[in-house]
Amino acid sequence: MSIATPTETVLEFPNNFLLIDLCGEHDRHIAAIEERLGVQILRRGNRLSVIGEDDSGTEAARVLNALYARLEAGRPVEPGDVDRELRMAAPEPVDADQIDLFKADPAAERIEIKTRRKLVEPRTEAQKAYVRALFDNELCFGIGPAGTGKTYLAVAVGVSMFLQGHVDKIILSRPAVEAGEKLGYLPGDMKEKVDPYMQPLYDALNDFLPGKQASKMMEEKVIEIAPLAFMRGRTLSRAFVVLDEAQNATTMQMKMFLTRLGEGSRMVVTGDRSQVDLPRGVTSGLHDAERLLKNIPKISFNYFTSKDVVRHPLVAAIIDAYEADGAA
Repeated sequence: MSIATPTETVLEFPNNFLLIDLCGEHDRHIAAIEERLGVQILRRGNRLSVIGEDDSGTEAARVLNALYARLEAGRPVEPGDVDRELRMAAPEPVDADQIDLFKADPAAERIEIKTRRKLVEPRTEAQKAYVRALFDNELCFGIGPAGTGKTYLAVAVGVSMFLQGHVDKIILSRPAVEAGEKLGYLPGDMKEKVDPYMQPLYDALNDFLPGKQASKMMEEKVIEIAPLAFMRGRTLSRAFVVLDEAQNATTMQMKMFLTRLGEGSRMVVTGDRSQVDLPRGVTSGLHDAERLLKNIPKISFNYFTSKDVVRHPLVAAIIDAYEADGAA
């Protein structure tokens, strides 16, 4: 049996200031690449020497060059950007201004979502396919475990579409179902009662819009965050509508929600089939929607696995452990 001989690839980066940003604080970006790809990266002046087996060394060089090109374009490199380059195949950069939000080019390898506070980019192939589906379909389902960016990316696309004038309002909703525990009587007015259930949606929204702007838009009803029950009887026209935690909607609630879709609107339904909090014997509306609507044109179903978790590496390990126990 032959043993692979490590090879050395030397990369030269002319701008020493950008090289510092490429390496990261205390070389944390370099350390992340070394750990993920099993290579050794040594800094010598304005050069980085990558030592590793052929495939891993080539991939590490690609990641470093891609991140440096990002810095040359005036964009920062954060740990999430390093993670994305490590997960993705080699991208072909595309000017974000050339991407038609409603007809994203399927051949484009890089997709960016512009919001007021940040530029959001998918970090896995499944996320990339999901974002394309959000651009291309009037009704999109995102199904998978926690931490895979289903709701986060949907809200980002909604904010981007609103800022570019494609929709007139953003409506974010989720069922007000307790996660396995009875909270009892909650004091306060209606908003104070339902806000604890809606907090994850507020968190996502505040990542993309300055706090004062988000608050003003909510006061003006340009952004609505409301429980699923409040959708009954409405026709949602020229709106970007997100239903989060859809596994906790009943079949009738899901039908009610989906039939709110009005002219010029986009609708996104996200959920995790492994976290149903409905009473025993009550069928999840997400399950029924998946079964009934899967073959209808213009409705997209996108699936995520633990490999798409971007929240924390331990989250993926936890999901795998529970799935393995359930399959045993």
